[in-house]
Amino acid sequence: MLGDDAAEMPGGDGDQSPDTGLAQYTAGELQLIRQEFISGRMPLCPRCSVVMTGREIGGGSFGLGYARQRDWLICGTCRRSAIFDIRRGTRT
Repeated sequence: MLGDDAAEMPGGDGDQSPDTGLAQYTAGELQLIRQEFISGRMPLCPRCSVVMTGREIGGGSFGLGYARQRDWLICGTCRRSAIFDIRRGTRT
């Protein structure tokens, strides 16, 4: 019966996963990740509670008056990521 199968499908009533299935983090989740990162701790993924991996991304152009220094935080489990330009205080 269809009602019985719905509990076994992702997003059904039987799914206990905190992952909502959205491809990107919400604005609130990004804010939590950012706050934890700038406090000096490596943040946990808000979807899977796994410690995120950080990678620095350099960049900028010789014509710019600054060189961008961004941080890319990646969840190794759900593969979602967030990129921040911490010095400028923005989300890229």
